[in-house]
Amino acid sequence: MITVKEVKRSLLVSLWFVFLTFPLMVIKVNPYERTVSWRWSNMVYVAIGTFVISLLAKAWFVRKERRMARQQDSCHARIPIIQRILQRPGYRYPLAAFLLGAVLAFPHLFSTYQANIMTTALMYIVLGLGLNIVVGVAGLLDLGYVAFYAVGAYSYALLNLHFGLGFWTVLPVGGLLAALFGVLLGFPVLRLRGDYLAIVTLGFGEIIRLILENWNAFSKGPSGISNIPRPGFFGLEMSLDQAMIYMYYLMIGLLLVTIFVVNRLQDSRLGRAWLALREDEIACQAMGIDKTRTKLIAFSLGAFWAGLIGVIFAAKTTFVNPASFTFMESAIILSIVVLGGMGSIVGVILGALILVLLPEYLRALSEYRMLAFGAILVAMMIFKPEGLIANVRRIYCYQGRKSNTALKNDE
Repeated sequence: MITVKEVKRSLLVSLWFVFLTFPLMVIKVNPYERTVSWRWSNMVYVAIGTFVISLLAKAWFVRKERRMARQQDSCHARIPIIQRILQRPGYRYPLAAFLLGAVLAFPHLFSTYQANIMTTALMYIVLGLGLNIVVGVAGLLDLGYVAFYAVGAYSYALLNLHFGLGFWTVLPVGGLLAALFGVLLGFPVLRLRGDYLAIVTLGFGEIIRLILENWNAFSKGPSGISNIPRPGFFGLEMSLDQAMIYMYYLMIGLLLVTIFVVNRLQDSRLGRAWLALREDEIACQAMGIDKTRTKLIAFSLGAFWAGLIGVIFAAKTTFVNPASFTFMESAIILSIVVLGGMGSIVGVILGALILVLLPEYLRALSEYRMLAFGAILVAMMIFKPEGLIANVRRIYCYQGRKSNTALKNDE
């Protein structure tokens, strides 16, 4: 039941939101005609909309608290419904077959432009899964992840420019070079955690970008490197549309391999060591886990996937320059992990699809596109602060011993 006090709070929220959006929603300046238009109706719509949404949010939170109180003693109720569906083979395999068929048929049902957008989304999914190893599983906040992405892209660009090496030759090389940089970054930050670790990794990312931007003799500076060849397929000549579709299917294959490897890593002994490191470093070390080795493996594996996608990015765009590897890229990838759910593979996939596809398909809103995009993200973080699909901690429930009567009934 919503009280009068909560209604007053919703009214204050509505007025505050009107004040914040007033310059954008009400005032419209035409610089050519030097006129100012006042759109007062927009202010009314914003006030009413935010008031209603605030009331609905409060009602939702009240209902959620009551549901959690009722389900406090239930083990199955703590698991999200999507994960419960995925854990059942009767639902999991048909759903996986349907999704695989839809993904494979996508470039034939839609335009090449849509396939190109989806390829970009798939690249960010793999980047999110790589960063999920470092941030979501191992608990190491990395704000310079784009540096490994840049290492992979420039590895292909420079090796092709100076030595004529092709895509398939450089693909593993780019990943290994990025993994080497991950180890080099891991050594100085072994004793750091939290905000200090974030600052060091942020500085590392900026150092790589500034080196690429100012070392003209090595990376050609801000002008970048162009005419990077796309991946070939047994020497066949492909048009631009065919190359885009081929790149799409290449990303599908890499995504499936990434999901398989990351899933196996999380369930392995190394994955459990990462989880222990995330929960408590001191207890982790007291249990005999080599903290140094565990951190270095997390950094190197996360960087390896970023290097692979960097090579694919260079081949897809056929051009690289330092402007493509700014801090905003690291922020977007980190947002994918946090929004989807730290440690959750399915959550990272959904988070990447939302953050990459949503701005593209909100172009119809024109000047309100980024406002709507930001509002959607804020709403998601308010209603689902743990992420779209939270990674549920493994729990064990004692159901008790069945009585003899119950056992006979089961037989």
